[in-house]
Amino acid sequence: MGLNVFKLCSGLKFLGYLMILLVAAIIVVSYYVVIVLTWGPQLSLGGFRSFLSFTIILLFHILLVLLTWSYMMVVSQDPGSVPENWKPVASEENLESGGSDHIVPDTSASSTPLDVPETRQAQASGYCRYCRNGKPPRCHHCSVCQRCVLKMDHHCVWVVNCVGAHNYKFFLLFLLYTFLETTMDTIVLLPNFMKFFKDAKDHSNSPSDLALTFLTFVLNLAFALSLLCFIIIHASLLSSNTTSVEVYEKKGGVRWKYDLGRKKNFEQVFGTTKALWLFPLLAKEDREKLDGLNFPTSQS
Repeated sequence: MGLNVFKLCSGLKFLGYLMILLVAAIIVVSYYVVIVLTWGPQLSLGGFRSFLSFTIILLFHILLVLLTWSYMMVVSQDPGSVPENWKPVASEENLESGGSDHIVPDTSASSTPLDVPETRQAQASGYCRYCRNGKPPRCHHCSVCQRCVLKMDHHCVWVVNCVGAHNYKFFLLFLLYTFLETTMDTIVLLPNFMKFFKDAKDHSNSPSDLALTFLTFVLNLAFALSLLCFIIIHASLLSSNTTSVEVYEKKGGVRWKYDLGRKKNFEQVFGTTKALWLFPLLAKEDREKLDGLNFPTSQS
């Protein structure tokens, strides 16, 4: 009997819950080292040092609130599910073009078994053989969640959830605020890191505090550099209205049909209400537009 790798993907859910605990642990350790151990005691020194300490602590808490808020939203928000028995509305444009994006294949007993990976032909047909349901444009089946996700970008083990049409903005804000938080932690802990070896030699500080400071600096630096790469990648995807999955579907030299220009591409994810762009919230009218079932194209 052959091993079906796709059935093993559900094990990533358990890994995801461990990732949530890891995120919480990193936040707790960073809070202790940056606030309690390093900058909190300097509030009572007075003068510029006290002002600098207050500024760092205030900025730390603001970013921590935004980071946690965005994280909870991307974890808890459904990325978008296909309605049961969904079928596309055939348009005159599709009929004239002779496109096959909206053909629903036969679901009789002769159909391919459910445990066979989805082929490109099945994806293009607008039908999911796993869910036995129609597939809207830009929708893909997730082997971990075991369902189709609207405008699926990827399954993220760090949030135990898929990133799709309804939570992509929250995911991007989570990346942004985590990058800013870890970058700030790295900068404010740099002097302590540089003194690490001197303090360790002189035994001027507790060994556990020294070890925590060293570990926190290294972790925050590693996360900051990694997140910078992810932010650059997703900024590029956002500007062209492309998902991580669709990168492999685009044809070189041909303009992506969902690319409406940078401004409209941005507003399709972050909404048209500028006051909410930096918060993990969407205005009512933006939520109504973001159904994940229909997307304007550059040809329409």
